[in-house]
Amino acid sequence: MKTNYYLMENNEEIFRLELKTDTEAVKKQAKWAGIKPGMKVADIGCGAGITTVVLYQLVQPGGEVLGIDSSIERINYAKENYGKKGIEFKYFNILEPLNIEHSFDFIWVRFLLEYYRRESFEIVKNISKLLKPGGILCLIDLDHNCLNHYQLPPRLEKTLFKLMNSLESEANFDPYIGRKLYSMLYDLGFTNIKVKVEAHHLIYGKIKEKDVYNWFKKIEVVSKKIKFKFEEYEDGYDGFLREFKEFFLNSRRFTYTPLILCRGQKSVLH
Repeated sequence: MKTNYYLMENNEEIFRLELKTDTEAVKKQAKWAGIKPGMKVADIGCGAGITTVVLYQLVQPGGEVLGIDSSIERINYAKENYGKKGIEFKYFNILEPLNIEHSFDFIWVRFLLEYYRRESFEIVKNISKLLKPGGILCLIDLDHNCLNHYQLPPRLEKTLFKLMNSLESEANFDPYIGRKLYSMLYDLGFTNIKVKVEAHHLIYGKIKEKDVYNWFKKIEVVSKKIKFKFEEYEDGYDGFLREFKEFFLNSRRFTYTPLILCRGQKSVLH
């Protein structure tokens, strides 16, 4: 069995996922992708289950949703807090074939593939086997992740790029997965492919508390996971964190991250 390593795993991950999820954005994106009442839906990488609930609401009346995640802890949390008739949650190792008996009309994969740079195409290939012919697969992820800021001090900018490069090589993370989504669906023979680009993070002026928590929790977790050496700073991580806080908490700062949405239909010939 392939080891399923999740970069952001920590004891506050359920809280972080629930805090950062914009349910209105999920609704808007799923409607754009073509979700409809009555559909049978799979939410792959459902996390704590909040997106699964939103998708369930959009397929009523008559629809059903299965939330799938590689964390038993998050699946148990989702079952306890969101499980009910029409909403089911199951644990699967996302790196292995998903042995599910029934097929789906709509599959949702949001903010998952970035954590599996080497296996991302195989994951999508395995997931596509769960779709009915004519069914919709929607892939959503970030591009140039965490790297778009103005006006960063030179050593802070240099360190951020080096940190993301280390995450690619050491932690299997892909900061540029968003630009690859279209080619995945194309190579798998999907039809009626549509692509949309919008801002996910768009931070200027006074920052929201949830953005402060999300960004600094990510920095804290990933810096420890790969034991990155902050060589540009005499006092290492503490110096980096101090300078990043000074930049990020300044209302003059401008930060954004492109979000790429890609949806396609499984060919009826498959």
